Amino acid sequence: MKRLQILFVALIIAVVVVLSSVFVVDERQKALVLQFGQIKAVKEEPGLAFKIPLIQEVVYYDDRILSLETPEIEVTPSDDRRLLVDAFARYRISDVVQFRQAVSTGGIRLAEDRLQGILNAQVREVLGSETVTSNTILSSDRAELMNRIRDQARSRALPLGIEVVDVRLKQTFLPDQNLEATFARMRAEREREAADERARGEEAAQRVRAQADRTVVELQSDAQRQAEIVRGEADAERNNIFANAYGADPEFFEFYRSLNAYRESLKGANTTMVISPDSEFFDYLKSDNGR
Repeated sequence: MKRLQILFVALIIAVVVVLSSVFVVDERQKALVLQFGQIKAVKEEPGLAFKIPLIQEVVYYDDRILSLETPEIEVTPSDDRRLLVDAFARYRISDVVQFRQAVSTGGIRLAEDRLQGILNAQVREVLGSETVTSNTILSSDRAELMNRIRDQARSRALPLGIEVVDVRLKQTFLPDQNLEATFARMRAEREREAADERARGEEAAQRVRAQADRTVVELQSDAQRQAEIVRGEADAERNNIFANAYGADPEFFEFYRSLNAYRESLKGANTTMVISPDSEFFDYLKSDNGR
């Protein structure tokens, strides 16, 4: 009976030892086997693995792509227009051995603190360079700037055993104290553009009015010239007709002219004329036969 008890206890101890020597590596993880703080094995493939119980321990690290958001930082582009920028990065642990050596027991928290410092430094360096203005940051060139930040941050994060996969600028906006000055400058620029447009419009209107006035004067002058020509030709025709009529029958012509003279002189009901009775003007009124 006592022997069975000893065997049972030994069996339990053996099971505990076996179970404590086996560990599972998930497909989303990488593992390090440590012995008194020293790295003894690296397990990057998923599945079962073994370690020495009580002497060795296993530390797991996430093998997935992780995200890190940075707090707002103030940058000053080359046009001295201060901006507040917040960014986020995607990263993964590419080398667990180097990662462990870099952060020791600090783990992900210490690594992210260092990575955040790297990102902030690169954001300030890239967005504050001489060729970058606030308009560049807010334009389609923003993607190129983010790629530059990513590449520089990636090279500086390699000693941590971290690969920076991507960097994105989430928001870019002005500090509150700069908003009013910026709005005033924008209003001034729009007012200047509006004044320029009005000036150009007034100049164009003056040209159109001047051209219209010139056209009117030219048309009136041409019409007046044409009218004078027609009037002169009509007068010449009339005089020619009168001359022909006078040459055909001078007596009738004088009679006709006298009637016209009477008609023009004796208009109205109260016409009074003071003239000598023997004047030739009344020759055709004195006799039926005239002169």
